[in-house]
Amino acid sequence: MRTGILEHVNLTVTDPGKTAEMLSVLFDWKIRWKGPSSLGGFTVHVGADSSYLALYTPTKDMKQGPSKDLSVGGLNHIGVVVGDLDAVEARVIKAGFEPNNYGDYEPGRRFYFYDDNGIEFEVVSYT
Repeated sequence: MRTGILEHVNLTVTDPGKTAEMLSVLFDWKIRWKGPSSLGGFTVHVGADSSYLALYTPTKDMKQGPSKDLSVGGLNHIGVVVGDLDAVEARVIKAGFEPNNYGDYEPGRRFYFYDDNGIEFEVVSYT
């Protein structure tokens, strides 16, 4: 039996292009596709060759809320594995975000930050 592989996560954001550009700079990702969403609105797919984030904005007004949702079915954070944690931390700071909640324990080093949409990212290195 083949193990399932996570392909993508779909998130609602205020500006898919701006968020995709930020993620491309921080994580060396590329924009894989962009265009009208089948639900209405606009979507940008950004990530690596094997996985990506689908960044969606609807045509209607949105409510902005925190991403950390400890209720069942809520989004807590998105984890991204990187090779050079210190280099990515420098990019995060240069982009105007504030790293927090540092951890250095098995199996790796990590920090977290919130983006402009209130989405929390965990950046971790296992090297």
